[in-house]
Amino acid sequence: MRFQRRTIAIAAALVLATLTAAVQLALAKKKEKQNTEDEQRRAVHALNRLTFGPRPGDVERVASMGVDDWINQQLHPERIDDSALDARLQPLRTLRMDTREMVEDFPPQQVIKAVAEYRQTMPSDPERRAVYEAQVERYNQRLERKQDATATDAAANKNGGQASADEDAAARQREDRLYADLKAEQLIPLPADERMKAILSMSTEDQIALGPALRDNKRDQLMQGLTAKQQEMLLAINNPQQVVSEELVEGKLLRDIYSERQLLEVMTDFWFNHFNVFIGKGADRYMLTSYERDVIRPHALGKFEDLLVATSHSPAMLFYLDNWLSVGPDSDFALGIPKRPGNANWRYPMRQPPPRPRANRSGLNENYGRELMELHTLSVNGGYTQRDVTEVARVFTGWTLKEPREGGGFFFDERKHEPGDKTVLGHRIKPKGEKEGLEVLHLLAHNPSTAKFICTKLATRFVSDDPPPALVDRMTKTFLKKDGDIREVLKAMFDSPEFWARDVYRAKVKTPLEFVVSSVRASGADVSDALPLARQLQNMGMQLYGAQPPTGYSMKADAWVNSSALLGRMNFALALTSGRLKGVQVNNSIMLGNASASSDPQQTLAALESTLLVGGVSKQTNDTIAARLQDPKITQRRLDDPAGPPNVGIISGLLLGSPEFQRR
Repeated sequence: MRFQRRTIAIAAALVLATLTAAVQLALAKKKEKQNTEDEQRRAVHALNRLTFGPRPGDVERVASMGVDDWINQQLHPERIDDSALDARLQPLRTLRMDTREMVEDFPPQQVIKAVAEYRQTMPSDPERRAVYEAQVERYNQRLERKQDATATDAAANKNGGQASADEDAAARQREDRLYADLKAEQLIPLPADERMKAILSMSTEDQIALGPALRDNKRDQLMQGLTAKQQEMLLAINNPQQVVSEELVEGKLLRDIYSERQLLEVMTDFWFNHFNVFIGKGADRYMLTSYERDVIRPHALGKFEDLLVATSHSPAMLFYLDNWLSVGPDSDFALGIPKRPGNANWRYPMRQPPPRPRANRSGLNENYGRELMELHTLSVNGGYTQRDVTEVARVFTGWTLKEPREGGGFFFDERKHEPGDKTVLGHRIKPKGEKEGLEVLHLLAHNPSTAKFICTKLATRFVSDDPPPALVDRMTKTFLKKDGDIREVLKAMFDSPEFWARDVYRAKVKTPLEFVVSSVRASGADVSDALPLARQLQNMGMQLYGAQPPTGYSMKADAWVNSSALLGRMNFALALTSGRLKGVQVNNSIMLGNASASSDPQQTLAALESTLLVGGVSKQTNDTIAARLQDPKITQRRLDDPAGPPNVGIISGLLLGSPEFQRR
């Protein structure tokens, strides 16, 4: 009996141990699953905030790597191979040119005018010469039209008024297009080298007449097989300045879409917007390439003071805010004092009469001084006064440019610099030329108001439109403690509980740029021509490099959320996924992910939701789209094919236009 009880006890213990092990295993698996789901959710959030949006497979890759390790990798872009992007950018030669070289190869109007007036010679290279000759001919034609304007108006009034003149102009335009089409049809069948030779051998008038064909669907056929340099030359015959601006825009979009160094590109976009320069202002059309490449991107994750100093010396910024024209009222230049000899002890001869001030001198320009403190550093509530603005403007007199319209760079002109002491924010700035400006920049870069302003903007971009004050305060302390190290400030933000809080998950509305780029990335589209995407952005009110005021574009939802804007986004999404954007090819199999093509619209919807809306889809969005799955445009079913496959493009477009995808 005792033996039987002992046996039963042992059996019970074994059963209990087995049950305990089973329960522990089940709990471990549940915890592992929960950890996996949490890591995937963190991966979705990190990808939505640190990149321009996840691509198919990115969430799994980042979760597998470890979100924290991936963030650390993104904070050190120099460790990331980006050779695939470099290959895509290779044909865009202007992205590697300095400003003077761009001006020489793609001459602006002031250069063409100088050549037309025989003040500058034409280049000897036949391809560059063709560009110059075409532009000089256009310049002369414009002069002739201007000189004949009075006679043309008189003839128009005599022959029936302006309507008749407009009809004649429209008829000439139709003739020009027909002639361009004819010329293009003759050139397209030729091998690339022969086609190029034929174009170079044309008269200048015929080269100009070919222009309309380079603006329509024959453009790609005419450039087929030509080298990158030849393609640029051909486009430059039509409009050289446009080549520079289009390659800048295309380069930015390709970087945002394809770069593996996504955080670097996000921060480059952030800082360009913070230190905004408008592409439509004269010489800045040529200066922006260097500004973004040599000033913004190299300092995007470095010390804020270094970035501030780099922008202050940038020809693009000096030209945009007119500081290159600023002259001290009491400077030698303003007073007409002759240039001093090299002898440092030379003084103006006392026996001669005092110099007379220049009647047409430039004056003190406060634009840069004001924006430097209001928008670049302290903020509008940063504690400065109008007196400080004037004093900062005096400090930066003489910070000017050498021949900006010909691509010249920064130099300090002592003769235009305002002499004497200055006082900025209560600090005395002693006379020491260019170093006065560096002293003011150092003072502003280390001001607590600057630290708080910059950290607030960073938290607005990465966390919330109304960032938590406690987070901003901790970031500000890091900014001041780490000498304005942007990478350290970002790390403090990414390590914060506020960044990972559930209430900020998918709470930021995407700007048009973020929406367009994230749509292309999510769909896995291949972009051979990014300019149609740029035109879509322009339609949405966010022309790249097109913010005219120095405030740049808003990062907040209220600037971009309205019925018209949302309709525009939906139309773009449907155009993208339906293959109606030239130069952008979407592959349905990529969007379907691991699921195979199905004739069941519900299965197709589920597969697309998993790929495009990683991180979950609301019941409302699912039900709204599911209710439309019987639409003939989606089912594509015909009487002779009742089991036809659903229209993946339309379903994908509806998902990209959903509230979930609109937010990050």
